[in-house]
Amino acid sequence: MAKIVCFGELLLRLGAPGRQVLLQSPVLDVHVGGAEANVAVSLARFGHDARMVGVASDNALGEAALGDLRRHRVDVTAVQQHPGRMGLYFLTPGAIQRPSEVLYDRADSAFARAGGGDHDWPALLAGAQWLHVSGVTPALGQRAADGVLVALKAARAAGVKVSFDGNFRPKLWDAWGGDAPTILRGLMSEADILFASHRDLQVVLGLDFPQATPQERFAAGAAAAFQAFPHLWQMAATVRVQRSVDHHVISGITALRDGALHTTPAHEVSPIVDRIGTGDAFAAGVLHGGLSGMSSAEALHFGVAAACLKHSLPGDFNLVGAADVQALLGDNSLDVKR
Repeated sequence: MAKIVCFGELLLRLGAPGRQVLLQSPVLDVHVGGAEANVAVSLARFGHDARMVGVASDNALGEAALGDLRRHRVDVTAVQQHPGRMGLYFLTPGAIQRPSEVLYDRADSAFARAGGGDHDWPALLAGAQWLHVSGVTPALGQRAADGVLVALKAARAAGVKVSFDGNFRPKLWDAWGGDAPTILRGLMSEADILFASHRDLQVVLGLDFPQATPQERFAAGAAAAFQAFPHLWQMAATVRVQRSVDHHVISGITALRDGALHTTPAHEVSPIVDRIGTGDAFAAGVLHGGLSGMSSAEALHFGVAAACLKHSLPGDFNLVGAADVQALLGDNSLDVKR
């Protein structure tokens, strides 16, 4: 199978148990996560050679995070360990009409201080088909943003394709006053495939998309992206209708530079166990589809099905295999597997 390199920060998620608000009781559920790590775990479980690159704290928290990735067959030998704190985020899970809420505690983490670390990118990218990064990492500060750009430039020089997930996080950008449009525009200009919606492009390109439907807004955003970013050949996103926190309707859409536009049927997802990481599951599914020889339309269907299954699992990681996704795409049987 293919080799994919993912660059970003490993995180610990501390969440209120059940549907409680934060510290309603003095207990927190702990999960390892991070946008790029989520993609790496999914791809490893789909059978690919997934490698994580970055910096983790040189303490018991960093060791635990690395151990969790190893357990899911992700190569973490390129994750450096530096003195400093582990990036954290706290989650208050939503319910019914009360939305979930994230509280970041990532300032001055070992990853942010090191800008993701100094890496021998030509060696790390040797034999790789893809480098995956996201807009979360440059939101941590200028050093991290500079580190992402170095990685993307190295990938282009090595002939490795670049996958970029927009993942705009205004709370992180506002914390240091970062110029998100300028920085993200420079990074997206290196991408071959962009996981983003028209809302990301409103931020990055400063354009409005007043079209009547989500599909029309996506198509207009993709056209603007193809014009702005010379290497881009595909843009993909999920379309999500929220009936309540616990009931979403999810479909997928993708556009190609040649003008092709593909969509999927809508999937009813209810009741939702955990929404966190579903976008990363979608990205990993689309990448797996392309790497496995699927057409763009087939890969989109696979990505949406992977995202739907992630809603059934607590934690950040999507712990399903390719056969599980194919089963959902097949007869969709809910019978007990015996």
